[in-house]
Amino acid sequence: MEFFLVKFVLIGIVMAFANMCNTLYFRNVAKKKAHTAAFWSAMLILVNAITIVHYVEDQVYILAALLGTYGGTFFTLKWEQKKMEN
Repeated sequence: MEFFLVKFVLIGIVMAFANMCNTLYFRNVAKKKAHTAAFWSAMLILVNAITIVHYVEDQVYILAALLGTYGGTFFTLKWEQKKMEN
């Protein structure tokens, strides 16, 4: 299999978005916001399905997925903290 840096970066970005969806899903479940939580749940499944299709073919892209999910959660929670401070 051939390694593509652009694909690696894009998988990382998409997985970051997936983890943002995951974080926002759980935040809205905790707040009992059914419609918003359901939306983020659906987005999470959609984004994960698309991403998994792309990194299953070459396992090196799993690293991109791991880095993206870490960044997605970290930056979403930092963004939420800033919103609460203001």
